[in-house]
Amino acid sequence: MARSNDISNELGPFQFFIFILSVYVLLALFVQATCQLPDDVNIILDQADDVICLFFLADFFIRLRRAEHKLKFMKWGWIDLISSIPMTGAFRYGRIVRVVRILKILRAARSVRVILSFVFRKKQQGALAVVSLISIILSIFGAIAILQAEQGIEGSNIQTAGDAIWWAFVTMTTVGYGDYYPVTFEGRVVAAILMTAGVGLFGTFTGLVASWLVHHGAKEQQESDVALRQEIHELKSEIQALRALIEKER
Repeated sequence: MARSNDISNELGPFQFFIFILSVYVLLALFVQATCQLPDDVNIILDQADDVICLFFLADFFIRLRRAEHKLKFMKWGWIDLISSIPMTGAFRYGRIVRVVRILKILRAARSVRVILSFVFRKKQQGALAVVSLISIILSIFGAIAILQAEQGIEGSNIQTAGDAIWWAFVTMTTVGYGDYYPVTFEGRVVAAILMTAGVGLFGTFTGLVASWLVHHGAKEQQESDVALRQEIHELKSEIQALRALIEKER
């Protein structure tokens, strides 16, 4: 428990991002374990998992490099290392898949505990965590939904997992290149939900960042004011001492 508290106290931007990805992994594993998903949907989830594993692997080596006692770190660090293995090639088969998935669940569950502690203790950063998590989840599951609605439909240009992921990303970020677009009613409903959510989430994100910058600037100004008052107080003390010395010499 002490270790979790230390982690949440020292939560930096990259570690914060890693914890968000861990929560997503937990949700994705739950969906894959409980639902019979089409092959293309599994491809989307697997491709997302492969990319996320690269971040997990980078996080493992960063923390290993920073650890003062490497062997002590590996007491639990081996879980993070194995859970960072992408499910490609031979790792997609048999017991290896089950073992790695269990280890990923352990890592993600630990991350959930840390992030909840962080959210309740630091509300501003916690709100940013929630916005980031919702954005990632909506992007992935938006890609799954649009693929289900558009695949195999005549006139639709969203036919593969890659098309769906790209479309969901540009729609959530409100870029909307127009190279991919839904033609079915269901697909347009998904698009409307993602666009609305994207505007709201990125507006919230911008507001949180602006609030943090203002708060950070106000804090620096306050510290500067305190230092200035301290200097003025010291100057007054020195002036009074000089006056006392002059009067004594008279």
